[in-house]
Amino acid sequence: MIRTLIADDHAIVRGGLKQIIATTTDIVVVAEAAQGFEVVDKLRTCQVDLLLLDMTMPGISGALFGRARNS
Repeated sequence: MIRTLIADDHAIVRGGLKQIIATTTDIVVVAEAAQGFEVVDKLRTCQVDLLLLDMTMPGISGALFGRARNS
């Protein structure tokens, strides 16, 4: 089972991704985040295999998150 965190500031995008993922048998959404700081908190508290991250989210954007992770 692939545990997924969906991070996007648009609720409709998160909802759409959840509907698509619900059609699979091997992927499950374990958490959602609407702000960049929530992503960090969720990654600390949830076991996540896959992060679907909006590149232009408020707070910590996907681009900034990637740079922070690599440094």
